[in-house]
Amino acid sequence: MYRNGHVGVSLLLYAPFGFLVAALVSAETGAVGALAVASMATVPDLDVRVPLVKHRGITHTVWFALLVGAAFEVPGLALGVQTGIGDALLFGGVGFLFGAGTIASHLLADALTPMGIRPYAPVRDTEYTLDLVTAANPVANYALLGLGGVAAAVALVAGGALPV
Repeated sequence: MYRNGHVGVSLLLYAPFGFLVAALVSAETGAVGALAVASMATVPDLDVRVPLVKHRGITHTVWFALLVGAAFEVPGLALGVQTGIGDALLFGGVGFLFGAGTIASHLLADALTPMGIRPYAPVRDTEYTLDLVTAANPVANYALLGLGGVAAAVALVAGGALPV
C-alpha cells in the first residue's frame, strides 16, 4: 500500500484502543495517540532509503515489529518506574503495543497486495498475501484512509462521551 492506505489501516486498528484511551483518560489523549500511530504508519518503508536494505525485507517482519515495540517499551518503563512498578509495567506495555502494533498494521496493509510479505524471514520464508488490491490502487488507498479515519473518529467521540 501507499502512505494513505497505511495511515488508514493503522487508524482502523488503533480505533478500539483509541476508544479505551478516550473513555479512561480523555478524547484529547486518544487523538494524540491517533496522530502518533498515523505518523509511524510508514516507518517500515524507510527501507527504500537505506542502501543495501531490500524493500519489504527485514523492516517488514515480526522481528522488526518486536524491535520497534521494545524501543518504545524501554522509555515507557523508565517513565513509569518513577511512580511505581505498576505504572512502569503499564507504561512499558503501552509503549510496546504502540511500537509493535503500528508496525504490525503496516504488515497487514502490505499483505493485502499481490506482492505480500514474508513476516518471519529469515527464519521461515513463507509469503503471506490476500492479493486483494495492488499497492498503487488509489481507490483502495483512499478507501482505507477514509475507513480508518472514520473508525478512529467514531471511537474517540464515543469513548469521550462515556461518563467517567
